[in-house]
Amino acid sequence: MTQLAFGYGFIIFTALIVIIGDSVIKVAADAGHTISSSYVVIGVVLYGVSAVLWFFAMQHITLVQAGVAYSMLTLVALAIIGALWFNEPLHLREYAGLACALLAMVLMSRIA
Repeated sequence: MTQLAFGYGFIIFTALIVIIGDSVIKVAADAGHTISSSYVVIGVVLYGVSAVLWFFAMQHITLVQAGVAYSMLTLVALAIIGALWFNEPLHLREYAGLACALLAMVLMSRIA
């Protein structure tokens, strides 16, 4: 497996961990849980795990590659989760933002 594939693999896994953490914290916020609830603690632990994975990603790809891929993945996934699971509406501005995120990923990707 190439360095690039390892790096993007770590970024995808990091994004998935953060997406789960964000979703757990959103559930806690919507339910009125306190900051010390188990939901929030789980979300914070998942963020910590993602920081470790981010470190390993940085060993294989550039910061810009990691940043754009991570941002695009989390942005798109959280928009979809927000719309489907939390019934949050997506407006034209959000769709435009998602399109820009995808375009940034295409423009900033390097095939090495």
